[in-house]
Amino acid sequence: MTQDNPLLDFSDLPRFADIRAEHVGPAIAALLEENRAVIAELEKNAVPVTWDNFVEPLDNATEKLGRAWGIVGHLNAVVDTPEMRAAYNENQPAITEFWTELGQNLSLFANYKALKNAADFADLPQARQTIIQNALRDFRLSGAELPEAQKQRYADIQEQQAALSTKFSENLLDATNDYGLFIEDAADLKGLPEDILQAAKTAAEADEKNGYKFTLHFPSYYPLLQYAENRSIRETIYRASVTKASELGAKTEWDNSNIMSDLLRLRKEEAELLGYKNFAEVSLVSKMAESPAQVSQFLEDLASRARPYAEKDLEELRAFAAEQLGIVELQAWDYAFASEKLRQQRYAFSEQEVKEYFPEHKVVDGLFRVIQTLFAVDIKTDQATTWHKDVKFYRLERNGELIGQFYLDLYARNGKRGGAWMDDARGRRLTGTGIQTPVAYLTCNFSAPVSINGVSKPALFSHDEVITLFHEFGHGLHHLLTKVDDLSVSGISGVEWDAVELPSQFMENFCWEWDVLQHMTAHVDTGAALPRALFDKMIAAKNFQSGLQTLRQVEFSLFDMRLHDAFDPQGTQTVQDILQVVRSQVAVLHPPAFNRFQHSFSHIFSGGYAAGYYSYKWAEVLSADAYAAFEEHAREAGSTLSRAVGERFQTAVLEAGGSRPALASFKAFRGREPVIDALLRHNGMSA
Repeated sequence: MTQDNPLLDFSDLPRFADIRAEHVGPAIAALLEENRAVIAELEKNAVPVTWDNFVEPLDNATEKLGRAWGIVGHLNAVVDTPEMRAAYNENQPAITEFWTELGQNLSLFANYKALKNAADFADLPQARQTIIQNALRDFRLSGAELPEAQKQRYADIQEQQAALSTKFSENLLDATNDYGLFIEDAADLKGLPEDILQAAKTAAEADEKNGYKFTLHFPSYYPLLQYAENRSIRETIYRASVTKASELGAKTEWDNSNIMSDLLRLRKEEAELLGYKNFAEVSLVSKMAESPAQVSQFLEDLASRARPYAEKDLEELRAFAAEQLGIVELQAWDYAFASEKLRQQRYAFSEQEVKEYFPEHKVVDGLFRVIQTLFAVDIKTDQATTWHKDVKFYRLERNGELIGQFYLDLYARNGKRGGAWMDDARGRRLTGTGIQTPVAYLTCNFSAPVSINGVSKPALFSHDEVITLFHEFGHGLHHLLTKVDDLSVSGISGVEWDAVELPSQFMENFCWEWDVLQHMTAHVDTGAALPRALFDKMIAAKNFQSGLQTLRQVEFSLFDMRLHDAFDPQGTQTVQDILQVVRSQVAVLHPPAFNRFQHSFSHIFSGGYAAGYYSYKWAEVLSADAYAAFEEHAREAGSTLSRAVGERFQTAVLEAGGSRPALASFKAFRGREPVIDALLRHNGMSA
């Protein structure tokens, strides 16, 4: 059977070249049957429960199912085809049903209780104690203690939520892929950089059209907002972007309005079934934050600190736009354009000028240099079949020994979900034959290489995209450098969701260090490294509009928390109403009435961040404070690239994974509780 179906081959890496949509159904059916057979044996096991005779066989079975379904989900996200989408949607209900059954199985629940109450529980390794405690928590959150009728309702809710979340993501992808803005005359595109024009021309040619094509993929539409002098074109692309997948979008069948309402209603019902007041309380059970009120207080405090800076940012932008650009009334489609012009005037450089120093090969090499220096590993190219010709594959070694491997999929394309993310292809665990090394997917949506006047040019990354790459690789390091041998808390698994951004946001800081950037830049035409004078301008501009940016993130986070805390999906208020209330409380920039940001807020409606978007700011306190240890070293040694400090961070945070509370890992590294001072300083908002 293994030879016939590549999804059932767990001998090594996924066989992407062989996997087809028709393999999905049979593989999932076989794995579900195998898992249920294992569970049936465990249910009738009369001998005293031990780790080896209970947890180990259960993990062995469920891991294979998780890995196979993970491959299917990954392919659905990066090479969406009608066939793979259909296969995914056909099998998702059975997957959801199985995990719900597992979470409500009273025999298994009782076995975990027996392990917790055993005389030798305290003698177990910390990781295994954590796994058992997490399992007991998760059984309760899965409705294991509910009466039978309510268990069934809980299962129905899970299945409906899974289908709705998938549909939300599909609508967003379809609306994004469907849109094309064609511009015939290059004169209408005055102000756009040459590489953006060439990419748009290539896109039009692919559609057998003249002129230039712009899409709603970020590398295509955002440069229009940032550089196009034609205001009406900026407005056109802005409207298309902020109304996609809404009732105001091009096609009503992709409207996410009812999906959002249905998801919020189901989440509230789930919470009430479990004995909680709202879904926010359910979400926080497994997080660092203790209550929705604590999260709201944290966000509101951050907003009050940022607001004076944001008001100053906006006042300066409006004055500049009126005086220098002739834009008396600044509109939403003018913000990026006016901000870029103001940046250029104030700091005497443009983002496009910086971008020319960040060709892909130098950025990736520079990233690898940082990782190899801090964590004493070697990163080498490796061989594996992939899902697209542009995907690259690498291995991490230490002293010649394999530690982990990762796929790198950098470019935006049709059929690929927007955004950037790290996902788990395979987790580290100790097996009967030795250590199973971890494998990660690292996915971004950057501009692809282009050909200008017949000359092939490498992909050029903006500094923001460089930061994004470092961010996702921080997640990857958390997954790849773990030394935990038990799967459930290995790497990123089992880490509290509001701490999971610690390593990713920590890595972003290196993108602002001179001794890092001078080794990861080379001008696309001359090969010259980033000039120190330009770097100094970038540093001076680092906190340009940081007040506005901070308030924007607080707005999204509070909106998410209010939807899952105080919002009544059955009441008269709408999702839009809640967003308006939050904006009236914290925002200084108010978008036009037609803006439907929430319809594409996939983090909370299809991405696992429901009542958890605040994690980005919560974990930024941890990451900024952690990075301060490297800054302290730099004051003495002149560089943040310290192997000694990197080793301490690796041991305390990255290697520990989810085997202990994130706060314990942070304190093991810093020797104290986190403080907000470094975050405020990094954002230019300290006294």
